[in-house]
Amino acid sequence: MEQKKLDLNSIIGFILIFGILIWIMYQNQPTQKEIDAEKAKKEQVAKAKTATKSTAVAATISNDSVENDSLQLTKLKTALGNFAYSASLPSAKQAFTTIENDVVLIKVANKGGYIVEATLKKHQKFSKNSGQLVSLIKDNNSDLNINLLTQDNRVLETKNLFFEPTLTKEGENQVLSMKLKAAENQFLEYRYVLKPNDYMLGFDVRSQGLSKVLNTSKPLDLEWNLKSFRNEKSISYENRYAEIYFEYEDGKFDYTGQGQDKEENPEKVAFVAFKQHFFSSILITNTPFAKAKLYSNNLVNDEKTDTIFTKQFKANLPLAYTNGEVDYKMNWYFGPTDYATLKAYDKNLDRIIPLGWGIFGWINKFIFIPLFGFLSSFIAYGIAIIVFTILIKIAMSPITYKSFLSQAKMKVLRPEITELGEKFKKDPLKKQQETMKLYNKAGVNPMAGCIPALIQIPFMYASFQFFPSAFELRQKGFLWADDLSSFDQVAKLPFHIPLYGDHISLFPILAAIAIFFYMKMTSGDQQMATPQQEGMPDMAKMMKIMIYVSPIMMLIFFNSYGAGLSLYNFISNLITIGIMLVIKNYIIDSDKIHAQIQENKLKEPKKQGRFQQKLQEVMQQAEEQKALQQKQQKKK
Repeated sequence: MEQKKLDLNSIIGFILIFGILIWIMYQNQPTQKEIDAEKAKKEQVAKAKTATKSTAVAATISNDSVENDSLQLTKLKTALGNFAYSASLPSAKQAFTTIENDVVLIKVANKGGYIVEATLKKHQKFSKNSGQLVSLIKDNNSDLNINLLTQDNRVLETKNLFFEPTLTKEGENQVLSMKLKAAENQFLEYRYVLKPNDYMLGFDVRSQGLSKVLNTSKPLDLEWNLKSFRNEKSISYENRYAEIYFEYEDGKFDYTGQGQDKEENPEKVAFVAFKQHFFSSILITNTPFAKAKLYSNNLVNDEKTDTIFTKQFKANLPLAYTNGEVDYKMNWYFGPTDYATLKAYDKNLDRIIPLGWGIFGWINKFIFIPLFGFLSSFIAYGIAIIVFTILIKIAMSPITYKSFLSQAKMKVLRPEITELGEKFKKDPLKKQQETMKLYNKAGVNPMAGCIPALIQIPFMYASFQFFPSAFELRQKGFLWADDLSSFDQVAKLPFHIPLYGDHISLFPILAAIAIFFYMKMTSGDQQMATPQQEGMPDMAKMMKIMIYVSPIMMLIFFNSYGAGLSLYNFISNLITIGIMLVIKNYIIDSDKIHAQIQENKLKEPKKQGRFQQKLQEVMQQAEEQKALQQKQQKKK
């Protein structure tokens, strides 16, 4: 920031201001009579200090501004009714109770009785050497409130009332009881239980004897608000994976979505997760909430200036009365959004990790996660990605072989297909029929080259879901990348390029180069294998354009993605190119394929499959209809 220098006018201004302040202070000095009156008042207030020093528990009165006199206490009791009992408790002051284990530190305030700090002791913000621990809750970014409706229809907010803390131990567990008292045996209690080495915190909400104080005809409204802190290098990348997830109606699962003012109103809610990219705050209940109101709002409109928070999350959850009392067994989770950690709780919490739906999710859960977890357990994460990619590509190599074999067969048949094209140039339908007969006679399936490619698509899509969600890559370095879960910046730009960013990442450049050569090779083989037909010049032109467009798209959009995904794509395309060269030059023999096709022609054609039969029928019908139309036109 530029420092402002003091000029002569500034100095004169400060002198004048200082002089005015001295004059005001002199003019406002109290007389001896005022001093004696003030002294008497202080002595009177001191006598009532113990009873009235915490009268700031009312929603509209702050702890710092309460006047400790009899008139103020009377007003407070009128506002709070029975809960004015809390004003005389020793805990009615701005104080905190801390419970912690090896992985998390929890700080609970007397005022409101809720968590005002949740810090993860083994995880740092931005980079592993930043020296700043990840705090999911801190500096008033979160609050918890229950609206209490009294029998005379007044509404009290627990976040503005003082709770009485009692810290005990049950075995190795730390137990913190926070009670909001209307009388000694009439209270609302928050009970926190923290186990050793665990991110999960027990959280029970129960009442005792409040049926005589509160209106129990309606459920209590529990309100939970949180502004999620930025914890990663790229706030835009982190924000893309921050949203509310929830389980409802006995196992159904959904999320609010990205963007501004997103709202959902699910019923029978089992848990609500305020998910950030790699960390989450989750509220779980044994007794489902009858109906929840969930709200999410994007706080990153300009990533240059909006650098502290990512999302505003809100949840409104009803707590139902049972026999005039409230009793909810719940849990808080403050910890990493790590698949293995969340799955170990056996509460479906791992579903908040976006691994993809259907087959994509299955590939991630049953292949990618176990395989990568095994590899990374004994080798460095960057090397694990390379070995992981090699194993996946080797497993897929038979499919790659099938695809190239089909292209080789099509290439051998190309002269005969071209000849049919010339012979039936004026009759495209006839040409298609004869081409299909040739394929059938030669024992070649024109769709055989497409099917292997389609089989590989789910694995490619699964990788796009797996690597951005892999918590274990966070702050793990490889080569020039200091964090495989974030971009691998090698140069900082003095300006911002739309879509690209203000930095240069190297792994996306390598991945773009690899995909360029891969597409160059495959497009050349496809053009050699596919005969020229009507419309093919345009198709060939489109393929040439895609050769350049695809690498550019990868270069642009992957520049701010995690380096682990770019590394995977680079190695994947590199290995595919190598497999293609080996298959093409050392495995596939065009002369043998040609001889096999000629031998197949001498045999009786194989029985057509249903697809080929249907296609043949459609062509036949189209040809007959065309002939009929030509006859009708001649008659006219």
